[in-house]
Amino acid sequence: MISVNILSSEIVAPIGAVPASPAGVMLPVMEQFYTIQGEGYNTGRAAYFIRLGGCDVGCVWCDVKESWDADAHPRQAVAELVAAVLAYPGRDVVITGGEPLMHELGPLTAALHAAGCRTWLETSGAHPLSGTWDWICLSPKKFKAPLPEVLATAHELKVVVFNGHDFVWAEEHAALVPATTRLYLQPEWSRAARMTPELVEYVKQHPRWQVSLQTHKYLDIP
Repeated sequence: MISVNILSSEIVAPIGAVPASPAGVMLPVMEQFYTIQGEGYNTGRAAYFIRLGGCDVGCVWCDVKESWDADAHPRQAVAELVAAVLAYPGRDVVITGGEPLMHELGPLTAALHAAGCRTWLETSGAHPLSGTWDWICLSPKKFKAPLPEVLATAHELKVVVFNGHDFVWAEEHAALVPATTRLYLQPEWSRAARMTPELVEYVKQHPRWQVSLQTHKYLDIP
């Protein structure tokens, strides 16, 4: 059974404990680093990012296309990943990609929770949900629709705006998520100069939406 928690400051185990890795669980890791979350609801919070390899969604404007081929990245055991997280003071961990839900994430999230971490997921929602999450950011893509089970559990809907039609597309998805889901519109980076004024005006006219910016790019934070 998939368990989805609300975001809280509760620590579920003593900080510093590294649980044993489930036998045979290895995940392709493109990169991992400690940084500041730059966009969406958790903007400005310290977080450890684990970017998994593998994606079959294929967004034309994706800025990490090198993540698409899972076989191009070394595989790491769950215990190695948790140990790397615990080397830093932050206990919020972002699992991103690629498309992280191409992998079974239950063992990883269980180990992170056992070590006192909170788990945040960034997903297109195109694959079945696995793992236990404190925060789910759903960023749907036109190339592969999100599954109903992911739409139903999204804490945050973040729609990247590339052109004017994306506002209509965003509203279509807003109708599919719970009423409690936070709604964000974010200008696609290469089109930000053109689309941001239109996006700002849209949010002023439709105030249930909020503006999300890739602040890490403006601040030159990795």
